[in-house]
Order: sequence, then structure tokens, then C-alpha cells
Amino acid sequence: MPVLVMKFGGTSVATLDRIRRVAKRVGVEVAKGYDVIVIVSAMSGKTNELVGWVNETSPLYDAREYDAVVSSGENVTAGLMALTLQEMDVPARSWQGWQVPVLTTSAHSSARIEDIPTDNINAKFAEGMRVAVVAGFQGVSAEGRITTLGRGGSDTTAVAFAAAFDAERCDIYTDVDGVYTTDPRVSEKARKLDKIAFEEMLELASLGAKVLQTRSVELAMRYKVKLRVLSSFEEQSDTAGTLVCDEEEIMESKVVAGVAFSRDEAKMTLVSVADRPGIAARIFTALSDAGVNVDMIVQNIAEEGRTDMTWSCPTIEVQRAQKAVEEAKENGTINYHEVIADVDVAKVSVVGIGMRSHTGVAAKMFQVLSAEGINIKVITTSEIKISVLIDRKYMELAVQALHDAFELEKAA
Repeated sequence: MPVLVMKFGGTSVATLDRIRRVAKRVGVEVAKGYDVIVIVSAMSGKTNELVGWVNETSPLYDAREYDAVVSSGENVTAGLMALTLQEMDVPARSWQGWQVPVLTTSAHSSARIEDIPTDNINAKFAEGMRVAVVAGFQGVSAEGRITTLGRGGSDTTAVAFAAAFDAERCDIYTDVDGVYTTDPRVSEKARKLDKIAFEEMLELASLGAKVLQTRSVELAMRYKVKLRVLSSFEEQSDTAGTLVCDEEEIMESKVVAGVAFSRDEAKMTLVSVADRPGIAARIFTALSDAGVNVDMIVQNIAEEGRTDMTWSCPTIEVQRAQKAVEEAKENGTINYHEVIADVDVAKVSVVGIGMRSHTGVAAKMFQVLSAEGINIKVITTSEIKISVLIDRKYMELAVQALHDAFELEKAA
């Protein structure tokens, strides 16, 4: 039978009543003739509770035991879902990551999936099982230890299963009814997209959109897995939600598909750095070794052999970044006059595959921001996106103005 993967997030399975509602939805797909693989997250709030218990017990915890504790939330949901389906006379059983097995690297709390052998689950499908309820977010290392994939890892689990089992589609059920042109809480004109290209979704996810985990979109794009984002709380039709697919499947698209933003950004500048080969490598190696997630990078014009180097990073990583460059200065790796951190900035981006073949998007974006009196601090571009750093207090104004200017409330 054809295989369908359905993933349900924490809000979708937050209570026993919601689990029953989800199970009925799964039963509908079984009745259509699918063998279904259901990927479940922990019940809403449970993972945070488990993380809190670990930190309270052992602030300098063993990462292997952290994974053993934190992964248990998904185990509970999987068991309850399987029991509920059985009560509905749907042949189902639960699977923990090690039982499948979901084979991962040994990087605890941030493991990556290496392989998902299909033999065990397919054997049970052949015996009459109709639904495999799999605990998301978890796997097993070569050492036989439980691993977790990082927050939001259940999305990645779902896409990986869809790829491994050559599923017809991977449906991601969440608390929103699709992918929007921007956050509806910021712009009331935000419009739900019927379809969005993998590349656009990847950019939006990496730029702050919280609908899908970035790694899950990367995986879907690599293996051509059709993704559909749906609401768990609304009645569904075959065309509900947003389909994330190949660019070729979208007949006509707007130049700009969406406006993304990230509120918690910081701009850091090393003032008066020597302008010679290898300096940038030294700076960003020090930041990388310290685990700082650098995004936008700008080097100013050099004067008298000195230059300024600017980058952006999450605000929570500013202290780590400052410590890294200070230590690099102390050990003689780099030399600079001072480091300046501006923690009151936000990143706003426009994204669209249509930008490849249309000119004037950057000019229009900058004109719109100028008309609103918004100063741009840093600019970066790629083939399908333009991102700017601005003062955080203007973020919502910028998003609304750009959404209006590119007429994103209208369909293509």
C-alpha cells in the first residue's frame, strides 16, 4: 500500500482529547488505503519540563543522560497514540527510535540522522499493522546510546522517514494552517500560500519563520519529499494547508514570496583590524570554535592598512563572541582597537525565487525603508533573498511596509 507520513507537534497532542482528535484524522487516511507512519512530538510543555529537571539535577550534565531523559516525552506520546488507535480498531503499535532503528551520529542533543532501515516497520506492515507511531526527535548512536536531534527535530524525523519509505507525501500538522507571506501577528494582511518552493521555505525558515525546522526543509529538498503544512485544529481537504515542493510545480509565483524577520539579533564590530590576508579567517575561526552562529558579514573599506569587521549573531551569543575575540587578542591571534556590540537590532528579509529573473527588488526595498525613515545598518544578499539589519524598534513597521509594497496580500 502507499505510505503516508503524518507528523504532529506538541500542541497537536497536548492532551488526551487532542490525541483522540489526531487519531481520528489518522484513521481517515488509513480508510483511504494508506499505510501510515505517524511521527509524534512530546506533549506541549513536556520537553521544557524535562530539560528543567535535568538542569536542576545536574547543571554540568552528562549529555548522554540528558538525551535519555529528554527523549522520554516522545515515548509517552507514541504509546498513548498507539493505544488510542487500537481502541478505534486500527492496527497500530508504537516505535522508539532504537527499535526502528533511527541510526544517528553520536553528537548528543544535536545528532544527525545517518540511516533509517525500513525492514522492521515494513515487516509489520506486511503482517497487518496499518499505523506505525514513531517517537520523533530521537535515534540511536553506533554506541547504542539514545540520541536527540535538537529542538524541532521531529520535523526532521518526519521528512527522513518520508524519504526512507518513499512516502507519497509528508504532512506536518501544527498550530498554524500553513505558511504565510509573513507572521500574521505582525501584519494583518498576511496571506496563506497554497504552494511555496523548497528554496523559499528554506530561506524563510533560516531567517526566522518558525513553521518548519531548517534541517527538515534541507532534507526535503535533497530527497524531493513533498511537504504539506496543515493545522491540527481545522477540518482538512485535499488542498488544505501549504504545499512545499519543487519550483517547477509552481505555475506562477510572485517576485517576492514572503517577508521574514528575526527579532533577537546583534551587530558586532571589531574596530581597526589589520587589513591583510588571513585576518578574516582568524577572526571567524575564533568565533566558530566558540560556537558563535555568525550570519551577516561586512568588511569596511581599508584606510592606512586598517579596517573594521562587522557581523551579526543571535543576542544570546554576544558574550560568547566578545570572550572569543578578547582571548584571540590576548594570545596574539588578532589585533584590534575595540569591539562594539549593538544588541538592539533586528533582521528583516524579503525572499522569492522570482528575484532571480527580476531586477529592482533591492532598490524598491531600500526606497520603502527610506520612506519610513528606517536606517539600514547592514545589507546582505543572495540569489533569492535580501536581508537588512535595522533598529529593532522599527522592525514591525518595516515588515508591514515591505509586505504592502510588494503586494503580498494578493495572489500571483
